[in-house]
Amino acid sequence: MSRRTIEVTDALYDYILETSLREPPILAELREETATMRGGGMQISPEQGQLMGLLAELIGARRYLEVGTFTGYSSLAVALAMGPEGRLTCCDLSESYTEVARRYWRKAGVAERVDLRLGPALETLDEAIAAGESGSYDYAFVDADKESYQGYLERCHTLLRSGGLLGLDNVLWGGSVVDPAKDDADTRAIRALNAALKEDPRWTISLVPIGDGLTLARKR
Repeated sequence: MSRRTIEVTDALYDYILETSLREPPILAELREETATMRGGGMQISPEQGQLMGLLAELIGARRYLEVGTFTGYSSLAVALAMGPEGRLTCCDLSESYTEVARRYWRKAGVAERVDLRLGPALETLDEAIAAGESGSYDYAFVDADKESYQGYLERCHTLLRSGGLLGLDNVLWGGSVVDPAKDDADTRAIRALNAALKEDPRWTISLVPIGDGLTLARKR
């Protein structure tokens, strides 16, 4: 029995992957290519991608909203989990990173189900709200610029249906959230987000220590 989350050593992490990871070959290929790219460390871990796919299945997600698509690992994991009826709206700034995503969406046969919207995500989300998309998404995931997380949170609350699920990535920020020597804008933003979410009655939450920390929030 344990009163706290077990420490994941390198050996235990390898065991977790060996005994539970069911990564489709196309996701492994994308992950390996991304790892060679500049900024490749921004990619989520494969076990987090698998969890995200499982969550999509659990809630029966058919419409998924993503803020920060990068090279497409999380969106592809969710697209494969949702199946042919799923539709994805992906927001990003980078033409070059998302070109990799588009290539893998095509290879996986899901490209026709993905609506990629390039531009500042806060503006993209505001446009979606103005276009009448409020309450139309089942599932959302945010992995983008940290100073805008509070703004993304508010807009995702509007765009998600009642009972919809939101995932917020990097909420432990490499441990910086508990390091008093860290006082940069990104760290302050994540600390503020975490503190605000704990007291926000609009959400049911759990901070899961997977990857760099993933907060799951269900819209009440």
